[in-house]
Amino acid sequence: MAGKNRDRFSTATRLRLLGEQTAARVYRSQNRRQARRSRLTGRAAFLALIVCSLVVALAYPMRQYISQRDQIAEQERLSQKARARTEELRDEKARLEDDAYIRRLARQHLHYVLPGETAYTVIDPEAAEVRRGEPGATERPWYSNLWDGVDSADRE
Repeated sequence: MAGKNRDRFSTATRLRLLGEQTAARVYRSQNRRQARRSRLTGRAAFLALIVCSLVVALAYPMRQYISQRDQIAEQERLSQKARARTEELRDEKARLEDDAYIRRLARQHLHYVLPGETAYTVIDPEAAEVRRGEPGATERPWYSNLWDGVDSADRE
């Protein structure tokens, strides 16, 4: 009977020791986790609060700054374009003050001729054939021909 009690006692003792060791391990791991949490929580929260505050405080002004820089660049580009156009118009004004240039434009665009000159107008024969070759153009009323002319002008 003594051997039986001894085995029972040793098993019970072993279980108790095993339970105490397990409890000690769990307690140590919980203490470590709590130590890590407590060590970082206050500082990390404060740092996160500062970073978020800076981001919020600087986000809108930075967006405005970038937008204004884009607008300035666009206005400078438009100003450069206006300067170039002004220079072109000054050159054109200087050319229009020359009488020879005006005579050349009048001859070229308005078909003016000087007294004593003979003006000739050259007609493309193929274009004349196409106009003459419209079948039935003479049998239709004048307003149909007019409307067809408007339609053909829109297509070209």
